[in-house]
Amino acid sequence: MAQNDLSAYERVKAALRAEPKTWLVTGAAGFIGSHLVEHLLALDQRVIGLDDFSTGHQRSLDEVKALVTPAQWARFQFRRGDICDEQCCREACREVELVLHQAAMGSVPRSIAEPLAAHRINVTGFVNMLTAAKDAGVRRFVFASSSAVYGDNPDLPKTEERIGNALSPYAATKLANEIYAAAFSRCYGLECVGLRYFNVFGPRQDPEGAYAAVIPKWISALLHGAPVQINGDGSTSRDFCYVENVVQANLLAATTRDSAALNQVFNIAVGERTTLKELLGELQASLRAVIPELPASPVHHADFRPGDILHSLADISKARRRLAFAPTHSVAQGLARSMDWYRRNLS
Repeated sequence: MAQNDLSAYERVKAALRAEPKTWLVTGAAGFIGSHLVEHLLALDQRVIGLDDFSTGHQRSLDEVKALVTPAQWARFQFRRGDICDEQCCREACREVELVLHQAAMGSVPRSIAEPLAAHRINVTGFVNMLTAAKDAGVRRFVFASSSAVYGDNPDLPKTEERIGNALSPYAATKLANEIYAAAFSRCYGLECVGLRYFNVFGPRQDPEGAYAAVIPKWISALLHGAPVQINGDGSTSRDFCYVENVVQANLLAATTRDSAALNQVFNIAVGERTTLKELLGELQASLRAVIPELPASPVHHADFRPGDILHSLADISKARRRLAFAPTHSVAQGLARSMDWYRRNLS
């Protein structure tokens, strides 16, 4: 295949294999962070992982180790530490070229219950990381923002330029991240790129975890014939995004040479809307295809949760244009790729 026939993502991966770099992934033992570590190691990169195991798990790193070669795993260095510790951040950033910052308190309900903790982790910890990266001469800082910043703005699809009022402390902290990153870019010249994730799902996602927990939680319930809880009447919709699409976005953002992409935020999603009723139907059909005797799970409706939004759909044209982002997996494809892992780990 000629070089010009490769996608932008494939060209980036080929370039990284030819010239490995040193990366820092915060939240490395978490759901998204562990996938970033896995893909970077598979590309023969040098990776430092930082995590305090507050929400991440050693089993996620063990799974990554099993999926890469011994030589690739030898390029991984793990540091147990907290981003709220300034010195820990400074030590982690030494001799690092690129930072992929994923560490955060990612739960809307928890942020409502513990706003001070949300601020300490998501804002103070974020500024600690920005400062450490700036002082260490890190070339680029890519960070996880969230579709939660759109708040009560009713527009669909969501475009980066139009946000509403924050509906939770979590949303407020993610907006603060974007503001601080822009300030560090202006004041210190640190190249920053923010990625507004929309409901990410995939293997290694904890049923009690922060991102789109509805999918593993419902699969676990369906496998056990336990009640499935829907908050609201089921018409609530989300733009569910398979984790490999998010990995692609991070690598593209970290390596782009388009100066117009720097110091920007981008929607990272598929650009398709799925209601909770439709999602439950897809999950039931997928499981019954391999487990015909799957017991029926009762469906219970609960009140809509404070801080949540009714509908979410991303306009990803900016990411397509500036990052050459091109999602490779739809919701159905992502579920198909994930289902074996879910069955093995949640049953």
